[in-house]
Amino acid sequence: MTPSNPRKLEVVISFLEMQSPPERAPAIVPPGKVAIIRAENPTLSFYRYLYNTVGEPWLWWQRRLMSDEELSAILAKPETHVYVLYVSGVPAGFAELDLTDFESDNVIDLHYMGLMPEFIGKGFGKYLLDWAIDTAWSFKPTRITVNTCTLDHPSALGAYQKAGFAIYDRRTDIVDDPRDTGLIPHIDHHVDHDGHPASDTPDRESDPENANNADSDTLIVDFPDRAR
Repeated sequence: MTPSNPRKLEVVISFLEMQSPPERAPAIVPPGKVAIIRAENPTLSFYRYLYNTVGEPWLWWQRRLMSDEELSAILAKPETHVYVLYVSGVPAGFAELDLTDFESDNVIDLHYMGLMPEFIGKGFGKYLLDWAIDTAWSFKPTRITVNTCTLDHPSALGAYQKAGFAIYDRRTDIVDDPRDTGLIPHIDHHVDHDGHPASDTPDRESDPENANNADSDTLIVDFPDRAR
């Protein structure tokens, strides 16, 4: 396919919410030199590095489409909180909270979250998710939202549910495959070009036992750039 005639992907988006803090101990820091630091006024190049590296395996494309000016304006907003996970001084992932609707509706959105590929499966994902949830609740909202889709890691939905989120809405979108438009390299993905799970990928969404035991350390989320 060509950029002018890209294949289409069918994407099922699940919208989730949490209406009260989870009843658990605060996020437990994994062993080693681990820190989460807010990137205050992150540079455009650093943010694109985080977004592109974390998101490429899951076909994140929305912010790749944005001009430097458009993305810089989002990052400069005081309501955009970007937190970077560091392991032994190396960026290992990030979480982004969007407080745009906090003042008007008392809602905080967990807008993005993910790990660098090299740090998946090492125990950092659950910590980052729990930490992001705890941080969001520290602002005293009445509701925290997040969404995930079928392009994300197969464990993502179950990980969010295990963390305390509940689905309140779903929708299906048809999108251009970003590998065909040139935004993302032609990489293998757990969803085929028809939007269906690849044959060797477990269908955790239809398997409650797998979903409840989802490895939240592999959690990655993105879709769509929130326009609610």
